[in-house]
Amino acid sequence: MKKEVIRTIKFILFSASAGIIQVVSFALLEELLHVTHWISYLVSLVLSVLWNFTLNRKFTFHSANHVPTAMMKVAVFYFIFTPLSTWWTAVLTGNGFRWNEYLVLVGTMLINFVSEYLYDRFVVFGKSIDTAVTIK
Repeated sequence: MKKEVIRTIKFILFSASAGIIQVVSFALLEELLHVTHWISYLVSLVLSVLWNFTLNRKFTFHSANHVPTAMMKVAVFYFIFTPLSTWWTAVLTGNGFRWNEYLVLVGTMLINFVSEYLYDRFVVFGKSIDTAVTIK
């Protein structure tokens, strides 16, 4: 039980750092470079996913599983999540609703956080948790 609490806290912290990467890269693309909103979202999402996967695989789940296989499983998650979140981002920030881009981004990041933790914990790393050799 204690191990799972620590694992969850690590996931939260690494996800927060990935969230910072996503927000900063999104803001740079959106505000500084004036890149189209959905492209800004997509690029910032990819950067945060790569960061989050790398840190959580090594430090949160201590997984020794085959990296390409684990990445493929994460890719499956994002092949579903990315088009859906890009679509609802476009709808909610577009002419119909005109919601604030950052409000939609934060809401999307929260949905991503919860669903990705469950997916990583039980699908991507489920059987390989704590299999990496750690040097003490």
